[in-house]
Formats: sequence, C-alpha cells, structure tokens
Amino acid sequence: MTRVFAERGDLAHLALFLWASGASALLLLAVRELFAQLRRFDAFVAEVARLNERLRGRDEP
Repeated sequence: MTRVFAERGDLAHLALFLWASGASALLLLAVRELFAQLRRFDAFVAEVARLNERLRGRDEP
C-alpha cells in the first residue's frame, strides 16, 4: 500500500492519514480511560454515602 502512495506522489496524504489515525486512536483511548475513572469515582462516592448512612444509624438512639 505504501508503494502505491509513493508511486503516485501522495506521501503527504499517507502521512496525514497515519497522523490522523494515531491521533484518533489516542483520543479514543483517553475517552475510554476517562469513563473508567468516572465509574470508579461514582463507586467511591456511593461507598462514602453508604458509610455515612451506617454511621448516622449508630448515632441515633
């Protein structure tokens, strides 16, 4: 495939395609990691809320 681009003189297009593909892949990876972090944070907040409920239950007579 690279030879076809080289013969036609479209190396700039090939380089741009490779750069755009790499940038898109990195963006998808970053978004996936962001969503994973949000899920972990939601689990943490839920656990803190459960702990607060348990501690409030002990303080009441």
